[in-house]
Amino acid sequence: MGQRANELKEKLSGLLDARKAALAATTLSASLASTIDLTLPGDRFPRGTMHPISTTILDISRFFHGLGFEVVDGPELESDYYNFEALNMPDYHPARDSQDSFYVVPEGDMKAGAWMLRTHTSNVQVRVMEKRKPPLRVIAPGKVYRRDNDPTHSPMFHQIEGFMVDERVTFGNLKSILTDFVRHMFGEARKVRFRPSFFPFTEPSAEVDMSCPFCEQSGTCRVCRGGWVEILGSGMIHPNVFRSAGVDPEKYTGFAFGMGVDRIAMLRYRISNIRWIFENDVRFLRQF
Repeated sequence: MGQRANELKEKLSGLLDARKAALAATTLSASLASTIDLTLPGDRFPRGTMHPISTTILDISRFFHGLGFEVVDGPELESDYYNFEALNMPDYHPARDSQDSFYVVPEGDMKAGAWMLRTHTSNVQVRVMEKRKPPLRVIAPGKVYRRDNDPTHSPMFHQIEGFMVDERVTFGNLKSILTDFVRHMFGEARKVRFRPSFFPFTEPSAEVDMSCPFCEQSGTCRVCRGGWVEILGSGMIHPNVFRSAGVDPEKYTGFAFGMGVDRIAMLRYRISNIRWIFENDVRFLRQF
């Protein structure tokens, strides 16, 4: 009986060891299947890119920085004084009609409309001149807000204000710098013209147009007007703006200009609808 018991014990031990080995092999296979092999090539993640608005702001800033301009930021929530009054636009001025947009007022107190989302980055101009003495060369990029909403306008968009103040700044300086800027952004073949216009904070004032890059001035495309495309507004700083900032208009002169970054980006990258810029559709962003 002892011999038979030992034989049964050896048989059961053998079966148990075989089962243990089979279970161990199965566990190892499952473990290896779920483990990352660091020796294998990794999966490639999609490579990101800069947003076309960021790229355009960076290119513009680099150009003017090369001419000695510094980049200055300003508040997006602005007082009525810096947004309008100090820029020669009193409360009765008709130029306000297209910009009186987003006011911030205490609940139930509509008379307290002294604060608003800025309608342009020109508010930085007076703020800088109040704190610092000329000579000044400044550009101010940032978001602005107006009640516009169509395929070429958005309630929120980006703008760059630039100005230069010194003792002998002329309109010739303005024309030279802006002509070089347009050709830097759109190519040396671009023709540039200055068309008389009106802005409350500059006198004289001019719209800056360039020859159409799409139809080469044939006037056959939907972008241009007779072969010309409007790029930005400019002019010599109005004496009243100097006085608001405490600068002597008899001693100093200066020019200012403002451009919509979104418009320049749309022209550079041939974007037909401004909404595409802000929808964050990856299919659209991958093209840049």
